[in-house]
Amino acid sequence: MHKHFHATKDSWINSGSNSDSTGIDQKDQNYGQDQILQLGKKMYSEAFDSNTRILVQFDVADIKTYISSSGIEIGAYSASLRLYEANGTQGLPALYSISVHPLIEEWDEGLGKSIDDPKTTQGCSYKYRKKSRDGNVEIEWSQGGGAYASSSGLTAVQEFNYASPDIDVNVTDILQSQLNGETENYGYVIRLSGSREISTGSFEDLKYFSSNTHTIYNPKIEIKHDDHVITTGSVTGSLNKLDTTGNVDNYLYKKSFRPSYKTDEIVKFRFGARQRYITKSFSTSVQEVSGSYIPEGSGSYSIVDLATGESVVPFSSFTTMSSDSTSPYFIQDLGGFYPQRMYKVLVKVSQDDGTTYIYDDGFEFTIRN
Repeated sequence: MHKHFHATKDSWINSGSNSDSTGIDQKDQNYGQDQILQLGKKMYSEAFDSNTRILVQFDVADIKTYISSSGIEIGAYSASLRLYEANGTQGLPALYSISVHPLIEEWDEGLGKSIDDPKTTQGCSYKYRKKSRDGNVEIEWSQGGGAYASSSGLTAVQEFNYASPDIDVNVTDILQSQLNGETENYGYVIRLSGSREISTGSFEDLKYFSSNTHTIYNPKIEIKHDDHVITTGSVTGSLNKLDTTGNVDNYLYKKSFRPSYKTDEIVKFRFGARQRYITKSFSTSVQEVSGSYIPEGSGSYSIVDLATGESVVPFSSFTTMSSDSTSPYFIQDLGGFYPQRMYKVLVKVSQDDGTTYIYDDGFEFTIRN
């Protein structure tokens, strides 16, 4: 199961003075309503000028409720912070890394945009974590650029080596610390790692979609856990094992599969599985004709956004198919899926000879409000 939790607020902050144009100080400027989050550093006259960071926060109470209600034990899940790059890879260095730390002070998202003239200072900035419109409240970060915990257990790093600039970093330890109440839940700060953030030998200018984007690529926490039921003879009843020798042509078809679902549904997607062509004989069984179970570990699933081709739920060790006495199936919590969009389910079956077959014949559905 891959379960998505979207950001409740985000912003980016800038340590610069806009030296290359107007000279306006940006340390107190708010960008809380921008559709793009900027991460990197700016150069002026071939020297370091300023750096930018990203702040993002999630509803940890909601995540905790999900983990508890799903019966997921500590250490039995993986959590990833996902942000999607909006500007391509042109001009980026081949090798660089980013660091993620838990923020330890509360902050306001704010109402500002980078295009505001005059600039908006209400909300968070590189200098302030809170600032009111009238200036009566001005609370600075205790550590400029966002106060955060930086111990080894509370630092997550993603290295990029000729790779996609999308952020997909494991934050399991940080999240678990927040769930346990050991670390404050004020979200995360994302920065270039170490001295690279202020160095002059490289240039990084990364742009990511924010929660204000009109696309499907807003920031999210992805909880992954293996919820499949181990397939044994005791759970599959009288169903026969699907032939996965690679010597026969198998056929998968949808069962109890509706054309649309609501965003808050937890759905059991069922599939029939059998040989595509069966020679009639006196001994042909009902199970051979009407369905079989997929052998343990041989079946897995993925869910793809049809419009973009994005694998919302990719094939992974967390998407193994289950089977019971009725049919093969998997369960998916649709919370976090976008309404008014169409998705397609892919089912992959591994054969004994090492080959795989992917089935997608009409396995489509839409999400409605």
